[in-house]
Amino acid sequence: MPWPAGRSNPRKATDEQIVNLIVEKGVKQAARELGIEEAGLNRRRRRIEERLNIVITPPSRGGHVQQLDQHPAAIQLGIQDGVILVGSDAHYWPGVFSTAHRAFVKFCERMNPKVVVMNGDAYDGARVSRWPDGSWQDMGQKPSVVQELQATQEAMEEIRKASPNARHVFPLGNHDARFEMRLLQQVPEYANIHGTKLKDHIKDWEPCWAAMVNADLVIKHRYKSGIHATHNNAMWAGRSMVTGHLHSLKVAPLTDYNGTRWGVDCGTLADPYGPQFFNYTEMNPLNWRSGFAVLTFKKGKMLWPEVVFVSGPDTIQWRGEEIRV
Repeated sequence: MPWPAGRSNPRKATDEQIVNLIVEKGVKQAARELGIEEAGLNRRRRRIEERLNIVITPPSRGGHVQQLDQHPAAIQLGIQDGVILVGSDAHYWPGVFSTAHRAFVKFCERMNPKVVVMNGDAYDGARVSRWPDGSWQDMGQKPSVVQELQATQEAMEEIRKASPNARHVFPLGNHDARFEMRLLQQVPEYANIHGTKLKDHIKDWEPCWAAMVNADLVIKHRYKSGIHATHNNAMWAGRSMVTGHLHSLKVAPLTDYNGTRWGVDCGTLADPYGPQFFNYTEMNPLNWRSGFAVLTFKKGKMLWPEVVFVSGPDTIQWRGEEIRV
C-alpha cells in the first residue's frame, strides 16, 4: 500500500528532519505531519538524544538543540600484567544489595585489580523514565531521584574503597543519561551547570564513553543489539569488546586470520527479577544473568575472559566452584 499523499513517511525521515520538525513545530504538530502517534515520535526523539548526546526542545521551551557537556570520548589504559574487573548494569536501588554486587566488592578486595570498570547503567532513573508507577501492589513504587542517586553513590564508593590501588573508570550508560536528559528536556537553561550531570555526583570515577585497553580491547556500555550482539561486537569492532546493556553474561570467541578475539557481555550486577525491572519486564521470563567479568592480562595479552555467575541466593560460581558471599 503506498504511503498517503501529502504526508512524510516517518520511516524515511532522517534524524535531522525529525529534530528540525520538533524544534520548529513541536512534537504534536510534527507527529501530525508525519502521520504517527506522539508517543512514537517521542520514542524516536529519545533515541536520537541518547545517540547524539543532545536535548531537543520544542518551540514552547525555546526551540533549539542543546549539546550536552561531553564525557571524554575514550580513556586509554595500558596494562601488562594484572586484572581488570568489569561490572555493569547495576541499576542501584535503595536498600537492595544484590549477590552480584557483594561478590564484586569481595573480588575488588581480594584480586587487587589494576582497573575497575563500572560499565554503564549504575543509575536506573526510574522516576525519570517513561514507565508508569504501580505495576503490582507495592512493587511498583519508585524511589525518588535523590534516593536513587544516594544508593548509586554509596554502592560505587563501596567498590572504590574495596579497590584502593585501582583506577576507576565509568563509561556512561543509557540509563545514566536519564539523569541529565530529563532535567534538560524541561529546563534547558540549566545545561552545563555543575550538579546537572550524574558524573558531578560520582566522585573519584573517571567518566567516558569507552575505555581503550592496550591496542586490542574496547570496554563500553553498548554497541550491537540482539541475541548475537557479543559475536557481532567483536566482528564489527575488529578487536575484543566488553559491553553491558543486554544483561546476558556470556563470552563469544571469534577467530579469523588475525587470530582470536572476544565479545563479552558483563551481565547485570542487579537481580534480574529485582524491583528495578518490575514495571517494564511485566514479570516475563528473562534471558538475563547476574554476574560480572574478570579480565586477566599476561605480558600485555588478555587471556580467555572469565565471568562470575550468580547461581542462586548468596551463591556464585567461579572457576568450577560454588562460593557463598
